[in-house]
Amino acid sequence: MDVLKELKNSRFRSLYLWYGPEQYFIEEARKLLIKHALDGDDADLNVISFDMTEVPIDLAVEEAETLPFLGERKVVFVQNPLFFTAEKLKIEHDLKKLEHYLNDPSPFTILVFQAHFEKLDERKKITKLIKKQAGVLEAKRPAERELSGWIKSKAAEEGAIINEAAIHQLLNIAGFQLSVLATEISKLALYAGAGGEITEEAVTKLTARTLESDIFRLVDQIVSGKLQEAFRIYYDLLRLNEEPLKILAVIAGQFRLIYQVKELSKRGYGQQQIAGHLKVHPFRVKIASGQSHSFSETQLAFIIQLLAESDYEMKSSGMEKKMIIEMFFFRLQTMMRAK
Repeated sequence: MDVLKELKNSRFRSLYLWYGPEQYFIEEARKLLIKHALDGDDADLNVISFDMTEVPIDLAVEEAETLPFLGERKVVFVQNPLFFTAEKLKIEHDLKKLEHYLNDPSPFTILVFQAHFEKLDERKKITKLIKKQAGVLEAKRPAERELSGWIKSKAAEEGAIINEAAIHQLLNIAGFQLSVLATEISKLALYAGAGGEITEEAVTKLTARTLESDIFRLVDQIVSGKLQEAFRIYYDLLRLNEEPLKILAVIAGQFRLIYQVKELSKRGYGQQQIAGHLKVHPFRVKIASGQSHSFSETQLAFIIQLLAESDYEMKSSGMEKKMIIEMFFFRLQTMMRAK
């Protein structure tokens, strides 16, 4: 990403627009900007943030036009600039004033517009202007192939190498959140040593598990008809003090995803299109797609109904929550055997 490369090389622009669903890249840009653009002693005094859902843009522009305190420059962050999107605004913003500033920004201020939204309203004059004048960082979630490359690159930054089997295992265990992956890669690289290789065995041994990744494994065992293994994973989660209601919710979410992926695949959607449509990581879609082959649409609808009934029982009956999930597993096993 050009913006990140520029920041690493201490090359700055007066205006930035950072947006997209992958928070990791935005946080990385923020850290690099503050580290390289501001004097260490005065950095905190010259970082100011405004939330556009709470205050008008006028205040941020006025701050950007005010000289920095002691240091050479200041950084003004503008959070949630929804006026670049088609969303309805709750606060009135003086966009004429903003247009004027974008055409003639202060030489001593770096003004950063930062948001999690995925799309801009390209029809708007103000959106066209910010894209023309600013350094734009579109923080997209990487696709599977890009994610593999990112992990290899991150490992190299930490002085290690990592093979494909280890990458696959890392994603299975740690999930797809880049901030979590970055932390795990740093730990694994330290274990491997300078120039060492991060192996699949090391990943299995050292990587912290997530609830979501354990649920993926649990569902895989159900799909394979290995109910005893599914129970083992479930009891492990209980020993880790995971709440049965939370476990049930994540299982339900995975089966809903499997159903949606099956439906959209039937309509001719590719995996990347499905990921974009459902706003989930492409790797999750790949897993769900593989799992979907073990079920018919009727069976998936039945499973989702079972999960809804289990959720209702947990919230309304006096039955032990742990047993409700056990009963769900047994009912599911009966259905699988009847296929």
